[in-house]
Amino acid sequence: MSSLNLDDFSDLIERPDSGVRRDAEERRERLAVPPGALGRLDELGEWLSAAQGAVPVRAVERPRVVLFAGDHGVAELGVSGRAAGTAHELVRSVLDGASPVAVLARRTGVPVRVVDAGLECDPGLLPEDVVRHRVRRGSGRIDVEDALTPEEAERAVRLGVAIADEEADAGTDLVVLGDLSVGGTTPAATLVAALCGTDASVVTGRGGAGIDDLAWMRKCAAIRDSLRRARPVLGDQLALLTAVGGADLAATTGFLLQAAVRRMPVILDGVVSAACALVAQRAAFRAPDWWLAGQVSGEPAQAKALDRMALEPLLEHGVTVGEGTGALLALPLVQAAAALAAELPERPDPVGSDDGSEAGDTAPAGAGSESVTSTGGQTG
Repeated sequence: MSSLNLDDFSDLIERPDSGVRRDAEERRERLAVPPGALGRLDELGEWLSAAQGAVPVRAVERPRVVLFAGDHGVAELGVSGRAAGTAHELVRSVLDGASPVAVLARRTGVPVRVVDAGLECDPGLLPEDVVRHRVRRGSGRIDVEDALTPEEAERAVRLGVAIADEEADAGTDLVVLGDLSVGGTTPAATLVAALCGTDASVVTGRGGAGIDDLAWMRKCAAIRDSLRRARPVLGDQLALLTAVGGADLAATTGFLLQAAVRRMPVILDGVVSAACALVAQRAAFRAPDWWLAGQVSGEPAQAKALDRMALEPLLEHGVTVGEGTGALLALPLVQAAAALAAELPERPDPVGSDDGSEAGDTAPAGAGSESVTSTGGQTG
């Protein structure tokens, strides 16, 4: 029997401070740029202010890309555009600076952290700081067997929790979350279908590498068979991750839950992070208040998961490459929202408008330039 109950996170997670958000909204009303003129940037700035518990909002200065890596046994069925057991090649491309997320991260100065939760490769192929956390070598073929043992599922979730704590303790102020997997969109779609009560065909997409119609049919059949194994354990999120998740998905779920506990905002990338977020929401209904959806990936399961969590994607550029790329593209938008909310000047107050003085009186020094500081309160 596992000693870990994901439902316990519900008591540990609080919403971003609603009082601070009201203060941020009131400050926005006082800015020289008319309300609404900045569109969704206003909302982003207010959300970030509430997450930080500070008005004016602080700049996002220490973001980090965190990628959980793993291989999935279901890829043996030919449901992926990549060969089974080759996720380590994706990891190596990131480490060598040759992948899309690595190029963008280098250009924007954002560090990238890769965590091997379940790669199917010799650990000697990758650096020690990447492979040292590995829970198991690959995940089971979820259409016919469990992805993990119960003990492995617990270890993977605890791994994600530990990584979130490490990032929060290191001063990371926002995480761009992604995955490096082969076959990962199949368990992700299975989780979404199970939690949303939909059929396999509704959630089956073509993955980051793209697949032809025949492979799509194989993938749809694999998700259908996996759903039969998922439905009996829907009431237990840890058992669900054991049956049809994987080490990387379980770790991502634990990371998302603990990031919310630590009040550390997260930008979700594609269908894998969205599926894990949906599992985490089942365990702690307030957790999604700490997340942003970075982009639309085109995967139907992602769209269904984000709709269920009421998360509206920031970008829609058709980026399907995965590995956190779309979410990283959304980061400058969040940083821009913070800068505008903090640095735009307030409208000067009309003389005598709020202190009862008569028109023509001289206002005291500093009037009309009040500094609003952090309130730091919390609400449940």
